[in-house]
Amino acid sequence: MSLLVRVKHGSYRGEDITNETFPLLKEYTVGKKGGFVTVNGTSHGRDSMRIKVKANGFEILGAGTVDVAGEVIPEIVETDDQVMERITERFEILDKMTAAVIAGQVKSVIFTGPPGVGKSYGVTEEIDRFNMFDTLSGQDARAVFVKGSMTPIGLYKMLYKYSGEGQVIIFDDCDKILYEDDSLNLLKAALDSSKVRRICWHAESRVLKEEGLPTAFNFKGGVIFISNLKFESNSKKLGAHLEALRSRCHYVDLTLDTMRDKFLRIKQIFRTGELFKDYGFTGTQEQAILDYMEKNQDIIHEMSLRTAVKIADLVRVDATNWPRIAKQTILRNK
Repeated sequence: MSLLVRVKHGSYRGEDITNETFPLLKEYTVGKKGGFVTVNGTSHGRDSMRIKVKANGFEILGAGTVDVAGEVIPEIVETDDQVMERITERFEILDKMTAAVIAGQVKSVIFTGPPGVGKSYGVTEEIDRFNMFDTLSGQDARAVFVKGSMTPIGLYKMLYKYSGEGQVIIFDDCDKILYEDDSLNLLKAALDSSKVRRICWHAESRVLKEEGLPTAFNFKGGVIFISNLKFESNSKKLGAHLEALRSRCHYVDLTLDTMRDKFLRIKQIFRTGELFKDYGFTGTQEQAILDYMEKNQDIIHEMSLRTAVKIADLVRVDATNWPRIAKQTILRNK
């Protein structure tokens, strides 16, 4: 089953799309030519369709399937408590698998989920505890976070530097690596579950010569790759590469696929008292922020912990009129 979207009124390559339901591949995005939802277009003879649609021209129906007659078969709906229980379990697994990589019990793991739901937080806590012992003993940290873009040769050098047993590399917000063939092949080798992980650079490289680095080495370190991508929902070319990565190592999908899932994750953190603890808000103010996000979940730019913090900043700026400001900065134009 997959998430379904009903296009109330939209268009695809000049063809009107009205009141049709599709499996959703990618959530609503806004580009230079307007807003789009990317769907499975099997009913129109296409693997994927990027349907032009306004923010109020579609609705998410939840999980289910569409049969050959175009009829929607909904998935059994979870209660809010069941959703939060599922999410809690997945984040507990995230913590355990991170600890397992640190301990050398697991060579590599991929964590996937939407941005702004706290994927990095649990990993960071485990890694900070791990590095603390190195810091106290005056040694270099054995675990390193890598963020942002990186060239293939830069990735090769990073893997070499942290190739020893007990060392760990955490790639966070580095999804661009997956779109570059040389980088992707290096990552496949590092994530492999085989006994010997051989990393090679066969192309001519002035950088390796100048720095005295080998063109091949055995990688014995651990790798954690944190991604915003849904590995099952991509183009055929990239999908094949992602499947190759997933087959090589442990893979944990945090299953935060719907706007409701994301909101309930925020609600879950809210209940711990950690979300707004530095703001000094009253309980009424905190609840108002949560209620605002729930009420506007269909038109909010991003349902995430980051958005909750942005709204909290607005409350601190203007405790009375913050909803008027949030309407312009947090919500999409209808």
